[in-house]
This record gives sequence, C-alpha cells and structure tokens, in this order.
Amino acid sequence: MTTFSDLSVSNTYKQALEEVGIINPTEIQIKSIPFLIAKGTDFIGQAQTGTGKTAAFGLPILQAINPDDSHIQALILSPTRELGQQIAKQLFKFTKYQAKKIFIESVYGGARIAQQISALRRPTHILVATPGRLVDLLEQKAVDLSSIRTIVLDEADEMLSMGFKKELDTILKFTDGSRYTWLFSATMPPAIKAIIKGYMSPDAMRVVINKHEAVNKDIEHKYLVCESDKKPEILLAFLRSQGENRGLIFCRTKADTQNVAKRLLAKNISADSLHGDMLQIERDKVMRAFKNEKLQILVATDLAARGIDVKELAYVVHYSFPESTEYYTHRSGRTGRAGNKGLSFSLVTSRDLAGLKRIERELGIKIKENHR
Repeated sequence: MTTFSDLSVSNTYKQALEEVGIINPTEIQIKSIPFLIAKGTDFIGQAQTGTGKTAAFGLPILQAINPDDSHIQALILSPTRELGQQIAKQLFKFTKYQAKKIFIESVYGGARIAQQISALRRPTHILVATPGRLVDLLEQKAVDLSSIRTIVLDEADEMLSMGFKKELDTILKFTDGSRYTWLFSATMPPAIKAIIKGYMSPDAMRVVINKHEAVNKDIEHKYLVCESDKKPEILLAFLRSQGENRGLIFCRTKADTQNVAKRLLAKNISADSLHGDMLQIERDKVMRAFKNEKLQILVATDLAARGIDVKELAYVVHYSFPESTEYYTHRSGRTGRAGNKGLSFSLVTSRDLAGLKRIERELGIKIKENHR
C-alpha cells in the first residue's frame, strides 16, 4: 500500500491529512504528487470529481511555498464560489502543523469587491479565484500576479461550460511566461485541447485516471423503472424508507428542483432546492442550513451542486437520470465518503434504460434493479 510518505509529502502535512481522515492516497494523488513536488512543470490530469484532486495539486503547491515571501506564489482557478471556498478551506486545514503560517485567500463574484481588495493587501501566498472576479481585480490593478510560479485550472471543462473561455484566455495571457500550468479536468472537449495547445508545453506530463477506478467501491447502485408521473410517490416511499438519513436529490432543471422540494415540504420533509438562478446570498443560506443539518434533503441541479462537500450523506437520488457518465459519477460521488457506505438510486423511465446500460458498461459497475 502506497503511503503519503512514499509520495514525498512532509510529515507535518501527513499529520494534518490524518487528522482530517485522509490516510491512504488515491490514484490521482499517487500518479501526480511525486511529479508535481519534484518537477512541478506543466501537467494535465484527467480525473472525475471526488477522486482527491484538491490534495493532488494542493500538497505540492503548499510544499513549494516560501512563507517568508509575502507575494502570491500560486493561483488556483475554480468554476464556482462554493468550490473555491472549499479548496481554500481544505488547504488551510492541511497547513495546521506548519511552523510558519501560509496565507490563503479566496475571491469570487457575488461578494463585495472592496472587501476582497482590502484582504489582498495583506500577505497572501495562495490565491483561489473564480475567473470572472479575478479579471475584475486585474482590471482594477488590485492583485499582483507577478510572482506566481503555478496556475491550477481545477474543473477546467466546467469553467468552459459556464462560459469563462474569455476570462481564462485573459488570465493565461496575462501570466504567460512566468508560470507553469496544472490543468485538471474530468473530460477533454475541443475547447480544453485548445487551451492545452495554446498555453501549455507540448511535453506536459499527462495522467488519466481510468473511469472504472473513479467509482467508489463503497457505493451501492440501484435503479427503479417507472413512468414520469409516478416519480413523486416513489421518491416519497424511498425517502420514508431512509428515515432520518440525509441525502441529495438531483434534477435536470431549475423548475424540477423547486417542484420536488415543494412537494417534500408539503409532506413535512425538511428539504430545499439549489439551482443556478439563485442569488448568492440565497445559495449560501441553503448550503448553511444543509451543512448544519437543519435541512435533511437538498434538491439540486448538476451545476448548482458543484463544490458541495457534505460528509455522511447516506444516499443520492437521480430523480432525472443524468445525461452523461461524468454527471452520474459526479453525483454518485457525493455519497459513500470517508469509508462510509452510500447508495446511488436512479428513477428511470423506459427511455433512460439505454443510457443506464451505457453507464454500467463505461464504469464497469452493476446497477441493480429495485422492484417495487
């Protein structure tokens, strides 16, 4: 069994990892950390969400920081505010036993820029940013990126699908020549390949994590065939069978998330919805309630659920069956964390069965049929 010591991770970081329950490195960590610590040149990692990417890039970045230099030395770009905050929080936890403090700042849209500008006047070693807000700060000359040695593009495909292509081009051009780029993406669409070709070395190190190994072995996969109009009552019966357990329900549209959450509330089930059109203040309120266990169930769209990291979720329900294998993996990975067992339960219509068989084939898993 490979350990973090084998990967050249220092003892003080190892101690902090153990404290947050990270004991054995994942495949992406085993394949990337030694290279990123020893060389740290351009790197491309293709891996699903939930495979341990934050530690894979975070530990090498932290080990390379010079705490005596108060300039920003590394920049991590993330598609959403939630994911950015989560990365900053996780990196901060990793630094618990460092002799000298490493300062990590997180900036994102939907918050007052004046406060972020003032925070950036303090020493900052690592900046975690959403692309739109970083461009705003660059335009106002409120952030100094002249000392960065590394840019991480986390969930690069998601940043592009959210329309950040122009911002990424601006940031990569602005920092060109002074940094190495580490790109992490679940998929490699043409737009990602264009970024790799335009801004990264042709000799960049590449690591691909096999989709089959991206699926957590602690998750049980089940499905039930039903007509669309029967889904509400089947969902209700499933939730009643789960008792006090907490979970996530995934829908494809904003309207569906709202309808499902309303129906559950009407049955005295503590639920709320999360979707892309909500104001940031509303999203934060819902997420706080869910994390503090005031809410038992969160009903979300795929995009809104990016960056959700709530431990001990017993199940995930695919109320609308996902359009892609990546989304299925991403959704299912929200349960069965930190050694706990989890359940990924799909409500499928007869039209979804071909997609379900494809996911079974691509992920090398068995999704068992559940009979009413």
